Amino acid sequence: GDIVIVKPGDKVPLDGNVIPGSSSINQASITGESVPVHKEVGDEVFSGTVNEDGYFEMVVTKKAKDSVISKIVTLVKRSQLNRSETESLVEKVAKYYTPVMMVAALCVALIPPALFGQPLVDWVYKALSLLVISCPCAFLISTPVGMVSAITSATRNGVLIKGSTYVEEMRDIKAVIFDKTGTLTEGELELSEIEVLSDSVSEDEVVKIAASLEHGSSHPIARAIVNYATMKDIDFEEIADFKNVPGKGVVGLIGGDQYYAANESLIEGSEFEISHDDVNKYSAEGKTVIFIGNSDELLAIITVSDKIRDNAAEVIADLNRQGVETVMLTGDNKLAAHNVANQIGIKYVYSNLMPEDKLNLLDTIRNKFGNVAMVGDGINDAPALARSNIGIAMGAAGSDVAIETADVALMQDDISKLPYLFSLSRKTMGIIKQNISVAIAVKLLCVVLAIMGIITLMMSVGFGDLGLTLLVILNSFRIGMVKDPLF
Repeated sequence: GDIVIVKPGDKVPLDGNVIPGSSSINQASITGESVPVHKEVGDEVFSGTVNEDGYFEMVVTKKAKDSVISKIVTLVKRSQLNRSETESLVEKVAKYYTPVMMVAALCVALIPPALFGQPLVDWVYKALSLLVISCPCAFLISTPVGMVSAITSATRNGVLIKGSTYVEEMRDIKAVIFDKTGTLTEGELELSEIEVLSDSVSEDEVVKIAASLEHGSSHPIARAIVNYATMKDIDFEEIADFKNVPGKGVVGLIGGDQYYAANESLIEGSEFEISHDDVNKYSAEGKTVIFIGNSDELLAIITVSDKIRDNAAEVIADLNRQGVETVMLTGDNKLAAHNVANQIGIKYVYSNLMPEDKLNLLDTIRNKFGNVAMVGDGINDAPALARSNIGIAMGAAGSDVAIETADVALMQDDISKLPYLFSLSRKTMGIIKQNISVAIAVKLLCVVLAIMGIITLMMSVGFGDLGLTLLVILNSFRIGMVKDPLF
């Protein structure tokens, strides 16, 4: 029940409810939403979110250990405990291989002389050849050298794989689940459209008015408008009597006239002359609407949106071609989520989700399709990254918790590496199978030839042991030649 004061730029310390005041709260770390959410009296705020521009007081409703962010950390720990471990076939076989070959060599050395009166020296020599040939070097390194080559190659290509297990498991992934904000999109708003509604202004004048009003704000929408104006070399005007209305917009004087940039009219007596259908049209496209007007009329509509990554559609198309299902989970609204999914070809979309919802849906998706990989960046994705068969974190934009939890980190923050990961996994496991098959086949052949006395001890060393080991190593180097399918 403690009362906490939260100033602009502060992080919300604990979960609670707003009492006096209002503000825009950046909840990206919890819900993944790219646009700050306006909070008023009675609304719930979460620990770890950022107060963008307003002043408010909040009453604490939960202890630190019961906060949403603490629950996320707990979910991460529990999810990691649920991960199953698999042992490779080589490790299982190697456990029994050496004792069996020792017994076999002893039998070769002693049984023929003891039972059939054969020369002891000849059979001891053959037994020594058998021991040299049966040395499991080539067999045992067939897997590790391939995995090391794969992980090294991936690192050179900007992909950090945290263990050989994930290289192997990647080929068995049947569905890839994407978080939207910061993964499929860049997580940074940009000005997408300007619709001029008045004959008294041009498009550049609209941008000048909007950018001048928003120039002093750190709000993501303001940054998008100011960046656009800077890119177009549009100068800013001096603003007088500036006023920021949290959750609504800004108003100020330019050349003695009042103007506003807002989500509703901020000047007494001014009105909108636009239907809700037009606003809903932009919302359906996943865009945020900003109205630019003065005391006389509505001048223009500016829309901003979270830019979809340039190569997102190519990545999704490549995964679909490989028979991998694609799913998007997001805390954003349904209209914005489906708009993004339709643009890039995602098949399955789930919206308005909290972190625990993503975790529950992940289990449902796994039951439907099979093994799943989760691609995300924010702390809200961490539990799902841990619970998935393979968690893939966006490196540069990813939170520390997400990257620590994930099994694979895309260090260059580039989802185009996903098809490369699948290609690398399949190529690696194919070469490892070749290594194991060749090692076993050559060993068996040399064993037969050694017992028959056809090959000497030196030939056994040069061909059956050292030569075969070098062959396995050189074959594994081919893994480094795997190319990115998109390039």
